[in-house]
Amino acid sequence: MSKPFLTYDKQIENLIKKKHLQVPDLDFAKSVLKDIGYFSLIGGYKTPFINPMTRIYEKDTTFEDILALYHFDLALRELIFKYLCQFECKIRQQLSYAFCNKYGEQESAYLNPNHFNLTSKNSSDISYLIRTLSYNAKSSKTHPYVIHQRNIHHNVPLWVLVNTLTYGQISKFYTLLPSQLQSEISKEFPDVNEKNLEKYLRILTLFRNVCAHNERLYCFRLQIDFPNTTLHKKLNLPKKGDQYLLGKRDLFGLMIAFRYLLSQQDFLQLKRSFIHVLNQYTKSSHSIDMLRLLNMMGFPPNWKDITKYHIPS
Repeated sequence: MSKPFLTYDKQIENLIKKKHLQVPDLDFAKSVLKDIGYFSLIGGYKTPFINPMTRIYEKDTTFEDILALYHFDLALRELIFKYLCQFECKIRQQLSYAFCNKYGEQESAYLNPNHFNLTSKNSSDISYLIRTLSYNAKSSKTHPYVIHQRNIHHNVPLWVLVNTLTYGQISKFYTLLPSQLQSEISKEFPDVNEKNLEKYLRILTLFRNVCAHNERLYCFRLQIDFPNTTLHKKLNLPKKGDQYLLGKRDLFGLMIAFRYLLSQQDFLQLKRSFIHVLNQYTKSSHSIDMLRLLNMMGFPPNWKDITKYHIPS
């Protein structure tokens, strides 16, 4: 059966009477639901506070507890998105530089399927990518800087056009490049080979979408694995058989990836900011302590040792 529409007052009434959630300020709760929505707030962040058997909230759980976790996740998304964008900027530059260095600045270069890894498996993806590139270069009126290149210079070089591509399109562009160019680009990220960089690009695209679409990040889990690294081994992460249980499909996997993809200075700043976000939340939360929060995110207790080891070590 589909769930019926409920007014804000009825939503709050059900939380109090049926779910036993404490809502000390009814007017405040109503204003929050108007701003965020029941599904995004309650549906998204109730899990740590609710008994999975009875579907009733644990004793003394308040509306503010759920809202605090929502705001923690919001701060977390803003932080992670910042560094996803920073990496995106670098990979755009490295991709366009390597491609133009080999094939030149004419738009005909990136519209030539022979300048990609043109196999039968890749053929349809290359055709689709080239159609996207062609539309952005020749027809789209979205980006003034592209229109300027088109009208004044009658050519849109890749170092300009690359800024119109989405994270996913950048990932696909890299995947379809010849292995020689993939290798040249990956050299700008020490200790990340071309195949692992391809995996990172694919996975970071998924995390980028979570952040951009305001979905839950703290407990997000992938359906594909991060590559194994020396840090997985050095941190002595728990395993089941040959498979690591942490750092493979969780937010900690992204943190390990950032350790390889960001400069040392940038990663240290990310780590400091991340610790601040964690501390701000756990200081105000009476129901979720640091160890439980880390566990929900897929972080081991010794995660701070991520900067203890040199790469490679």
